[in-house]
Amino acid sequence: MKISTKGRYGLTIMIELAKKYGEGPVALKTIAKANNLSEHYLEQIVSPLRNARLVKSIRGAYGGYTLANEPTEITAGDVIRVLEGPIQLVEGIEDEEPAKRELWIRISDAIKNVLDNTTLDDLAKHSKDESSKEGYMFYI
Repeated sequence: MKISTKGRYGLTIMIELAKKYGEGPVALKTIAKANNLSEHYLEQIVSPLRNARLVKSIRGAYGGYTLANEPTEITAGDVIRVLEGPIQLVEGIEDEEPAKRELWIRISDAIKNVLDNTTLDDLAKHSKDESSKEGYMFYI
């Protein structure tokens, strides 16, 4: 399974919304600018997220998007499944010999476990931690 830019940028949108959760709607333009992404492409990605009821859209001058649920209730797996489809490492594993089939199943289960146990809150906190770290200053 390969996660496309659709899945990666979809997670970016959701992480940004999680970081701003409770502060009101966030415009896609703001997310696009902060992450150096195409606003037009983000508009295409947010539509399936809205249809899956992971985000809500608010119209108007101060409109934008908010998470439909708390960041602790939405997982990376929820987002990836909406944008990429089922999480499946190898197709047609039923035709594989038992040892290989077992390996592919174990790897797929491990990936699903990570995605389904990583919430947007986890990702938002990690993202905030990374941005607040100061680099070392060396004096010579």
